[in-house]
Amino acid sequence: MSILTYSRIIGGLLPAHLSFLPVPSDTARAHSARLSALIASEISAAGGWINFARFMELALHAPGLGYYSAGARKFGRAGDFVTAPELGRLFATTLARQCAECLRNELPTILEIGAGSGRLACDLLAELASLECLPQRYLILETSADLRERQRNLVQRELPHLASKVSWLSELPTSIEALVIGNEVLDAMPVHLFTTGTDGVAEIGVIAKNHAFEMSRRPAGGRLRAEVNDLQLEAGYTSEIHLASHAFVRTMASHLARGVIMLIDYGFPAHEYYHPQRSSGTLMCHYRQHAHDDPLHLVGLQDITAHVDFTAISRVAAESGLDLLGYAGQAQFLINCGITDVLAAVSPSDTANYLPLAAQAQKLMSPAEMGELFKIIAFGKDYDQPLLGFLRGDKRHTL
Repeated sequence: MSILTYSRIIGGLLPAHLSFLPVPSDTARAHSARLSALIASEISAAGGWINFARFMELALHAPGLGYYSAGARKFGRAGDFVTAPELGRLFATTLARQCAECLRNELPTILEIGAGSGRLACDLLAELASLECLPQRYLILETSADLRERQRNLVQRELPHLASKVSWLSELPTSIEALVIGNEVLDAMPVHLFTTGTDGVAEIGVIAKNHAFEMSRRPAGGRLRAEVNDLQLEAGYTSEIHLASHAFVRTMASHLARGVIMLIDYGFPAHEYYHPQRSSGTLMCHYRQHAHDDPLHLVGLQDITAHVDFTAISRVAAESGLDLLGYAGQAQFLINCGITDVLAAVSPSDTANYLPLAAQAQKLMSPAEMGELFKIIAFGKDYDQPLLGFLRGDKRHTL
């Protein structure tokens, strides 16, 4: 199938239901057409259907073409979405207090998984330097060559005196003692889509038809069917199962000799995730600060995410030999780590510095913003010290 044939997927005007989105440039449309042709070719080679997890993997990570593999700016106000570190330094300044506690308990290394723009790494290192508690090494596991280069440039520009501490990995070390941080990593991992019916569980996949991608369902395979059946959902329920993130947790557990894994993301425990009123799932797309729920358009130009089922993550971690050290909403975690002290260190009369911090705090902590939707969950191996961020308001009993 030629690139031009599949350029109609995103060529010209956007579909009516996406007409509120900014129109991609000619260059962006051409890029999306190339990725669409690649996906269409794989669908054809697979017999006309691929599961949604594979479609999402290609849309986000196809070498040189996927959303995270290509060069367009993704993070911050000029990108498609804003993460907590991109709001300003308040998030990292506060998180650094939890990091310092772990480092002082003889964890020599910080390993960040998927460091995005590199902003969190830079701000954490700067604050840890001010706390006189730098790690021996700051490792970044980054599969995107483009993002790796951006991260390296940011570190060299802002922290040249600390750049020697930062190293990039393309795969996990066989064995590591570290504090592992994953900020908004799980939500971007491919998910399997399913729907329930009177005839059982069907898996939703993608076909190429009439020069466009369409959803199509097939009977679910054994593993997916078993996972969904365990949820005991009513017929007509559509949602996601996070098999890739489960595999990620198992892999992290097998490589961690000693340490703490701290995952920061938006999501719910299972009883909220699969609530009867959430019967259409949580899949969302982000394009130039706009959110919508159609992953089949703007292929390669938009982020595709799903909320995290923290109950399943906790279960898989326990099965993999990890201890659950804490689970809390982001607001409570940041309060425990001293965000109010960070704010109090700046006088309200110093409006140039105080007002931006206050705005960041509002975004990070408000229940209507990131404060409750975002959670922090931590696991440990051979680590028996309590964690500062969970001393009060730990909600692990809800998982």
